Amino acid sequence: MHEPTERVQRASRSQIRVMYDLAEAADRDLVRLEVGEPDFDTPEHVIDAAAAAARDGATHYTPNAGTPECRRAIRDAMAADYGVEHTIDEIVVTVGGMEALHLATMAVVGPGEELLYPGPAWPNYETQAFLADGQPVEVPMPAETGFALDPDRLVERMGPETAAVVLTTPSNPTGRVFEPAAIRAVVEAAADCGAYVIADEVYAGLTYDRDPRGVAALTGHPPHVLTVGSCSKTYAMTGWRLGWLAGDRAVIDEVTKVRESTTACPSSVAQAAAIEALTGSQEPFEAMYEAFAERRDLVVDRIADIDGLSAPRPEGAFYAFLDPDVDADALSFAKYLLREHGVVLAPGSGFGTAGEGRLRLSFAASKERLRTGLDRIAAGIASY
Repeated sequence: MHEPTERVQRASRSQIRVMYDLAEAADRDLVRLEVGEPDFDTPEHVIDAAAAAARDGATHYTPNAGTPECRRAIRDAMAADYGVEHTIDEIVVTVGGMEALHLATMAVVGPGEELLYPGPAWPNYETQAFLADGQPVEVPMPAETGFALDPDRLVERMGPETAAVVLTTPSNPTGRVFEPAAIRAVVEAAADCGAYVIADEVYAGLTYDRDPRGVAALTGHPPHVLTVGSCSKTYAMTGWRLGWLAGDRAVIDEVTKVRESTTACPSSVAQAAAIEALTGSQEPFEAMYEAFAERRDLVVDRIADIDGLSAPRPEGAFYAFLDPDVDADALSFAKYLLREHGVVLAPGSGFGTAGEGRLRLSFAASKERLRTGLDRIAAGIASY
């Protein structure tokens, strides 16, 4: 029996998973603030639409790119909510945003070519570069600016081997929303290098301090921008596994060919759910958005009151990237907080070298649990 390939072994490391597994194994009261998932259930009208579709016979294969109805719903939502305009032939429905990112990377990053991303960043970009036989390149952003996007750092690192640049806004793990001028500078430089920009916008619907706009919309819809979206975060549909990739028709055609040999097509029932989520009543989602905004404000205010703790102000998503004033690496301190104080956070070093010493807190939890968790973090910093 062959051993797993080196690229699979390299892609399997995750400090975030370490904390999740430790928390799962612990038989005690823990405040779980490490998981990036809404704590809301999918609204009833979405579930009802999916159930009705299944009873009406929507239980078969769909076109490889997804049903025309689902792609139309995605097209209309992207245009109305984020200013990103595409035809349905420029959209492929995917098994979550994860598959969209994977397919985009497989399509545009060749063996030995570079996938650049500003750090700290979601670790799956590194994984997906390895699986494409490419080379992941983290470009650390300056901590002194709260990890705001510094286009000069990315542009200086681009070169002939750069195949794609990932821009994640709002950011996981920092919650920052990148400035339009910085985005434009990166997109223009990528075009000069013949590189694609993969715009990971799965948190775009959770933008708090400004109107959300897609990278493609901010940069005149150039053909080298590929947009990734998902129902998971904004619509509390993580388990439905429904996302999309939108971009130039030639790339989408190639992506659709690849997925014919992998997942074949997205779930027929999940597509029915997505259509209802995108086109039906938005009241439950607006209420969820307001709850996240209130929790963001609670977390920001509480951090300001804790000695030895700071964080950039989250402008989107549901994360705060904590900077505790302790003499410890991120993983060791995260384990200490779990073991001694019963609060679980994701180590910042799991998001790349730029995150060392930091901890990601997810405020996808009730206000009561957030208050308790922040009290425990404060006690942990004071006693470490």
